[in-house]
Amino acid sequence: MTKTVKIVTLVSQQLLISEIAEIAAVVPGEPDCKLINPFVVKAENVLEPWLLNVTKDDIFMMSSDKILTLVDPTPTLLEKYLDLTSTIPLPITPTSLD
Repeated sequence: MTKTVKIVTLVSQQLLISEIAEIAAVVPGEPDCKLINPFVVKAENVLEPWLLNVTKDDIFMMSSDKILTLVDPTPTLLEKYLDLTSTIPLPITPTSLD
């Protein structure tokens, strides 16, 4: 499955890089955009997990009206993001040893 990774400029002017999935909103105004492993793009392209100080979640729902624009990241920034997110550990599912 291919990831859709975009630079997300929020209406608050915060700059994120994230895997994105569009979700159909059942009711107008409900969140319709899923951000997976979003990182804040800081000075000199330093990446920091978004909302790191307040949650350990890595999937966030957002209404598209909070997004100013979506653009493709530069190859260097994309590579940096993919390197960081490929090292995020997956949850371990217990298995039976029988």
